[in-house]
Amino acid sequence: MTLASNIYFDSYFNIDAVKILPGEYYATTRPMLIVTVLGSCVAACIRDRVSGIGGMNHFMLPATNNLDEFFNTSGCFGIYAMERLINKLLEIGALHKNLEAKIFGGANLLKSFTIANVGRSNANFVRNYLKQINIPILAEDLLDNYPRKIYFFPYQGKVLVKKLQCVHNSTLIKREQEHSRLLVLRD
Repeated sequence: MTLASNIYFDSYFNIDAVKILPGEYYATTRPMLIVTVLGSCVAACIRDRVSGIGGMNHFMLPATNNLDEFFNTSGCFGIYAMERLINKLLEIGALHKNLEAKIFGGANLLKSFTIANVGRSNANFVRNYLKQINIPILAEDLLDNYPRKIYFFPYQGKVLVKKLQCVHNSTLIKREQEHSRLLVLRD
């Protein structure tokens, strides 16, 4: 899992921002915006409700199997993405007892995903993982058939979700097709 580095100033919200891509995460101690776009991927927005320390990850698949060595414990997998984000939050001062989560994504954008339904697997994984480590889920927008753009303001605990009814570029569809290819490799 890679710490996102695409930092910029968002003039619409008038705040420093960072865009995270699949396999990336970002955690911060200061007021800023974290943004991502999701299809079947899932993002967990986790924050310390007392200090405002928070972050987001973006993962593609729930867990690994025989591809583990190939991906070298990649942030593309939920198990590593969740561990990396939570460990980073604790490292920069968050307290586990104060952590809370909001989770998003898991759409089924491609008809070919109906058999494996990676979006549903991702959604189930993140719910179960957070339950096992006692982090309450305050809100979620999971599953369905549309992509989402997520705007997370960790310091305030606020998340805005923009449901994308149509996608104007092919990047998201190409990512979904790559997920499909990875699932074939995993079997």
